[in-house]
Amino acid sequence: MTKANPVDLQISLEPHLVDALRPLPQIVPQDLAEKLRPHVGSAPTTTIPYSLLLAVSQWSRTTNGIATLKASLPPLDPQTYTMVSLLAGATTSPNGKFGEYIPAKKPWELEAERTQERKAITALVNSLLSIGGAAVATWWAAEKAGWRNEYRVLLSLFVAIVVSASESILYIIWQSRLSKRSKQTTKHRSMMSGRHKKDDGGEVLPDVAVSPPDREAVGGSLRLRRH
Repeated sequence: MTKANPVDLQISLEPHLVDALRPLPQIVPQDLAEKLRPHVGSAPTTTIPYSLLLAVSQWSRTTNGIATLKASLPPLDPQTYTMVSLLAGATTSPNGKFGEYIPAKKPWELEAERTQERKAITALVNSLLSIGGAAVATWWAAEKAGWRNEYRVLLSLFVAIVVSASESILYIIWQSRLSKRSKQTTKHRSMMSGRHKKDDGGEVLPDVAVSPPDREAVGGSLRLRRH
């Protein structure tokens, strides 16, 4: 799997970025001007290549670029064309489709999974012991009853099959419940990852935790601290 090359990325062409780039086709070198015109014309595109912004930024830092920007009418500030300024407020790959972000598991979640794995292994071992014990007990009981060997074998196999079928059903039920709880936990973790939401103005709303009143222990009991 090859790593994505930054120069192949598309950047959202925000209105302030269009305003900053629009005067450039008349003053930048011809090859750079030809690449800029389709993006800053009367009908600007919605995205612009990262490599093109990088080329503009590199040109604006050259001696000729700085002099050209300052000599233009009206004069242009070279600091407007640094990568920090050009990428401010822009979005990388706005049309890209990315998978849902799920935060890393907490230590106690990993420990809970290891505990469930141990329980599953224990359940399987107990099932095998139950099947073997039932077959041996059936063989012993049939022997005491004086049955012939072939009948004891058939009866032991029958009992072992019945016990294994019941153990399999119980294990499937247990596993389905465990899978359901795991899906609920994953959904909860996914919801928790989006706790910081944006309002209509685009401002990030931080989580606000309401702390309970301060309490202090007095004489083995709790009382409300007065301020």
